[in-house]
Amino acid sequence: MAALALVTLISGLITPCAALAALPPAVASTPLPSLAPMVKRVSPAVVNIQTRGTVREQRNPLMDDPFFRRFFDAPEQPAQREFQSAGSGVVVDAKQGFIITNAHVIDNATEITVSTQDEHQFKAEVVGKDIASDVAVLRVKGAQLPELVMADSDTTEVGDFVVAIGNPFGLQHTVTSGIVSALGRTGINTEGYENFIQTDASINPGNSGGALVNLRGELVGINSAILSRSGGNIGIGFAIPSNMVKTVMDQLVRYGEVKRGILGVKIFTLTPDLAKGAGTSDARGALVSQVDEDSAAEKAGVKAGDVITAVNGHAIKSAGELRNAIGLLRVGQKIDLAVLRDNKPLRLSATINEGTTDATGDTNDAGAPPHAALEGVTLEDGAGGVRIQAVDPRSRGAASGLRPGDVISAVGRQRVDSVRALREALKGDGAFLLTVRRGTGALIIPLQ
Repeated sequence: MAALALVTLISGLITPCAALAALPPAVASTPLPSLAPMVKRVSPAVVNIQTRGTVREQRNPLMDDPFFRRFFDAPEQPAQREFQSAGSGVVVDAKQGFIITNAHVIDNATEITVSTQDEHQFKAEVVGKDIASDVAVLRVKGAQLPELVMADSDTTEVGDFVVAIGNPFGLQHTVTSGIVSALGRTGINTEGYENFIQTDASINPGNSGGALVNLRGELVGINSAILSRSGGNIGIGFAIPSNMVKTVMDQLVRYGEVKRGILGVKIFTLTPDLAKGAGTSDARGALVSQVDEDSAAEKAGVKAGDVITAVNGHAIKSAGELRNAIGLLRVGQKIDLAVLRDNKPLRLSATINEGTTDATGDTNDAGAPPHAALEGVTLEDGAGGVRIQAVDPRSRGAASGLRPGDVISAVGRQRVDSVRALREALKGDGAFLLTVRRGTGALIIPLQ
């Protein structure tokens, strides 16, 4: 049996759907309940998004050098190819023409067309996109569009009925229903900021960026991903909560990007063993291993050995949850931290600083290495690139020739200034060439 795979929802081939027999309008003169009035009201605010663009082909970086092409008698190959894709979007501000969709829906797009339910088409421009949360904001001008009201997703509960509206497999304005299966799902995209709503409402490729609404017709979330063996629906879909969408949208509209704050701590997820060492019986929270100098955490009085258990009253169960919570806050925002110190509860107040690194700076909670050949290598942002903090001598990273103190400044001809940028540059198969600064010199290290 094939392993489960995470599938982002980009349109695919059309598949046949079984027709359902119609129900009678009433039973013993009692009208049957129907979602039709709500669906008719909200569906016009859900649009189809078609994109065109070019994407760079993944190939051996050595083939970019004419000398190597001649040496290996390699034919010229186009560095880019054209593509078309489709997804969904939701009108959330008709007056300004703002449409929310997923960042992956418009990835690499040079032309974006929005189609409405009444088959009108408009060219859209990108206001801003945030890959880390997979949220993008588009704008269309001169369109008279209805909008969806955003619900307070914090009031959503497991078991609530929800409806998904979008364009799966190119089947425009398809409506499916289900319930909220779970809340606060993380670990779907270890590089992103996550707090997914899980639903069993049928979601398929092409639903991405579409609406998840409650029975009042309010926007609960933006459909983003599915868990699937085949790429089709198996009843496990994920939506970005509307409150998270609104937070990201506000910054994208104001700045064109998300200015993420940092607390200035290095953290680990508290395990039972770490909890015992920290002198607490509660194995939930984020254990602070280091506090950065002159950081928001230091000014608030956070100390190494503290366990952060809540932010603004919301429980923190892991380092990843703390990273998400801080990374979605505005720079300059004041927060309340619940802390355990020597097994005694404390309340601390911090003001989030602006930063260019992940919210917690936690290099140990970042998931898989950016490349298999970097297994066992601890990376951190700094020194105008990606600094090698430590290398396990028994790992593949040590075999790659990297040493502690090295600074990776480029992958091929692409400069990298953060771990996130390095991970993006190392996507795909094939070999890569790292430009590494070591002391006062520089060297090239190949990754296979």
